[in-house]
Amino acid sequence: MLTFDRMRGVVSEVVNAVGLASDLDQVYIVRDLYGTLGIVVSEALEADEVRRAALDELVRSLNVGLGAHGVRERGVFFADQDTLDSLRAQSQVFAAGFSWVDRLVTGRDWWTVKPRDRRCPRRVTLYSIKGGVGRSTTAAVLASHLARQGEQVLVVDLDLESPGLSSAMLDRDVQPGFGVTDWFVEDLVKQGDTVLEDIVGSPKWAGDLEGGVSIVPAYGSEPGEYLAKLGRVYMGDDWTDRLQRLLGALEVRFQPTVTLIESRSGLHDIAASAVTDLGADVLLFAMNSENHWTNYDMLFRHWQLRDLAPKIRQRLAIVSAMTPVNDQKAYLTSFRERSWDLFRDRLYDDTMEQDALGSTFSFDLGDEDAPHAPLPIYWNLGLASGGGLLDLDETGFGGAYAHFLSRFDGLVSAEEDDV
Repeated sequence: MLTFDRMRGVVSEVVNAVGLASDLDQVYIVRDLYGTLGIVVSEALEADEVRRAALDELVRSLNVGLGAHGVRERGVFFADQDTLDSLRAQSQVFAAGFSWVDRLVTGRDWWTVKPRDRRCPRRVTLYSIKGGVGRSTTAAVLASHLARQGEQVLVVDLDLESPGLSSAMLDRDVQPGFGVTDWFVEDLVKQGDTVLEDIVGSPKWAGDLEGGVSIVPAYGSEPGEYLAKLGRVYMGDDWTDRLQRLLGALEVRFQPTVTLIESRSGLHDIAASAVTDLGADVLLFAMNSENHWTNYDMLFRHWQLRDLAPKIRQRLAIVSAMTPVNDQKAYLTSFRERSWDLFRDRLYDDTMEQDALGSTFSFDLGDEDAPHAPLPIYWNLGLASGGGLLDLDETGFGGAYAHFLSRFDGLVSAEEDDV
């Protein structure tokens, strides 16, 4: 039995063996929602008997190799230029004259990496492959740290299915009337601008800082029919475009110098938007456990296979979340080795290719400036409980976050030097 995971390899073998590219111009191999194939070519080929015969031969060869995952009954689709242009935008070239397109119900935003927009303030996404690793706490600590340096910090809670910033950082008497979910629902009926007038709250501990901290929570002071609203958040046009509009409107209105985005965890599309499509630097929270490394490997493997690694890897930094107090050195040594294995195998360049390429994106195991080098956050009972975020004091998180904040500042300085 040939399975889904082996399809691309078999198609590549068939395409290379048949060698039809010069006869067929551009061919799109489209894998549909059921995991079977369709072939799309220009409508200009429909009347060409010789090329149609070549396409029929391609279909026969693919069906022999793929079995149940072969070409659909209709087989070949002759498309107009608009359709071909749409496919080109979603495709990946995998052989001369042939491109691959995957039709997806979810996960589509993991297939693109949009460039930074230098007109926007610096954006930092806090992301984790698994939940429960302290992202909300870190968002609060990082916001406080940046504000102490004079930054105007905007913190946006996009973990809508498991919101934490709203109650953790804002006392009830300073919570805004609305939250992110309200904006997305009201935007559907053209009332989003009204929501923006009461969507930001400032934690009480921010009043004495040199800069400022503004929190956009997932929900407002009265969550109301939160689940009913949550079920409509992802309606409308492309969600990523709507998210970009929301962030753009917030940044114009509140003029932050840094925007911190707490992402949803896991591999859902909503997390993809925050990681790949906002032009943000990304803090990848992880623990030194097999399930964390395995799940990150699935994501990194995807970026590797789709040739997206060069577009995303320079924005990444990995965080050793909840680093245990005991045996810290041994733990971080093991964490670094696993992190390096992951980045080296999936995102870094092969150093053997250096002469051909002229330069490589690759780092040694001990390189402190590398994306794989962990930014450690040490486990702290008070911060782990979330109890200290309403009255955040630097003395309460200094020990747990000192190394993390120092490394974070170093990453910012290095990025500014590159601009």
